[in-house]
Amino acid sequence: MSDLAHVVGSTDQPLITMTIGACFDQVCDSHPDTLALISCQQGRRLTYAQLRTRVDALACGFRRLGLVKGDRVGIWAPNCEEWVLTQYATAKLGLILVNVNPAYRTSEVEYALNLVGCRAIVLAPMFKTSNYVEMVQDLMPERLPDLEFVIQIGTEAAPGFIAFEDLITSPKTGELNELQRISAELSPDDPINIQFTSGTTGAPKGATLTHLNILNNGYFVCEAIELKAGEALCIPIPLYHCFGMVMGVLGCLTHQATVVLPSDAFEPGAVLKALDDEACVGVYSVPTMFIAMLDHDRLASANLSALRTGIMAGSPCPTEVMKRVINDLGCKGVTIAYGMTETSPVSLQSALDDPIEKRVSTVGRIQPHVEVKLIDDKGQIVPRGETGEICTRGYLVMQGYWSDEARTSEAIDAEGFMHTGDLGVMDKAGYVAITGRSKDMVIRGGENISPREVEEFLYRHPGIRDVQVVGVPDPKFGEELCACVIAKSDTLGEDDVRDFCKGEIAHYKVPRYVAFFDEFPLTVTGKVQKFILRDQVRKMFDLD
Repeated sequence: MSDLAHVVGSTDQPLITMTIGACFDQVCDSHPDTLALISCQQGRRLTYAQLRTRVDALACGFRRLGLVKGDRVGIWAPNCEEWVLTQYATAKLGLILVNVNPAYRTSEVEYALNLVGCRAIVLAPMFKTSNYVEMVQDLMPERLPDLEFVIQIGTEAAPGFIAFEDLITSPKTGELNELQRISAELSPDDPINIQFTSGTTGAPKGATLTHLNILNNGYFVCEAIELKAGEALCIPIPLYHCFGMVMGVLGCLTHQATVVLPSDAFEPGAVLKALDDEACVGVYSVPTMFIAMLDHDRLASANLSALRTGIMAGSPCPTEVMKRVINDLGCKGVTIAYGMTETSPVSLQSALDDPIEKRVSTVGRIQPHVEVKLIDDKGQIVPRGETGEICTRGYLVMQGYWSDEARTSEAIDAEGFMHTGDLGVMDKAGYVAITGRSKDMVIRGGENISPREVEEFLYRHPGIRDVQVVGVPDPKFGEELCACVIAKSDTLGEDDVRDFCKGEIAHYKVPRYVAFFDEFPLTVTGKVQKFILRDQVRKMFDLD
């Protein structure tokens, strides 16, 4: 075994060398009566045969509009049946699906659609406080010059738009034959999906992914959780993100399993109901979502006897949360996954039988057909046990950022390694622990402090439900720590938090500031937006 932080995954299982459409047809032929999709909120249940009928009809509808291989088609909607239909229909035609964040507002959707030149967009009428129809109407046509077709989910559409259901008319035999011909000419290396990622700085970039990228990543992720044909997997995270559409939808496809969408957006009661009603064997969530499920009133009455596995990703898992997921949810085989949009996304994942300490202190070990190394600031591989930047190479690395060769070459080096910007440590057994991003490190009076370390300690406090630690400006030390706390009751005070730390952790790690919140600002995928927390705390304590 090498003493260097460099590992290469197993190649015992071959890569899937077919397109998403070819894989979809193969599964629909071999498992026609298996449930493929359950959309609980919509009350819809589709077998693989029924799903194929709807997908093929939609693909033919797209073709009638004149959309051809390589055209970009946006999808701007919460989780629903139509999202999955659009994902598969575009793949069968070689159209590039462009995932638009449901939380985007007018200027953001304008930027995203123009960046990649979308010819068409499928959108929900509205979601939460966002009226998608009005926003697109305000932008068309002057500010969205490439956009020709707006397809509104439902049976009706605004003037000038197309109703989604009008596209799903029974195709003629000739249309189906043409669809089959087009699908057969596609290559697994064709770009098929664009996802926007901000990375560390700058405007969102369009990470461009291929059939080979995302079909295989979904497959190997679900191999790790040992998903079986016919089993149901609950997916409450957004489909617009890799976690939902790749690890979830495509993972289920490659394992002939059932996608369960509990609601259009995360709601803990709906997730628990779906887990019970559909006897789901697994669930995907981020730590904040698991916490919400564990604290929900429905937990006590839900029958979760089928639940055995799943994935927790998106942010580090506190030890106490993992213990509760295993003991209170009964999800003993929950695994941890690490990756980024640019790597399709997962490169490291824990195993079902890894001990709890490995699942909370590391993100597991290398995935098949993947290579990972940790390097120093000179580009040299660091020894195991030392901190380095995580770099990933293999089938999973994106083609690049759409129309942005400069930023692509900054992210992917000449040897094909994706530089993640994440810092980690690899142990002798190959487990990788994430120590943060260099920008997340708080430097107080010359002392480097990992916010994750302080958060892990504070999670032990019986009165703390959730906590995030951020660095804030200080004229004397440069930076000080602030503990942002969601308390279990109103009785917890600032001094209680600080007193809990004193004498237990180094004095410079004791938060000078303690701020209480009812909830944290989250992305649609449930990640805590620490940059917003930092700004809120700075204003709260007048630290500008």
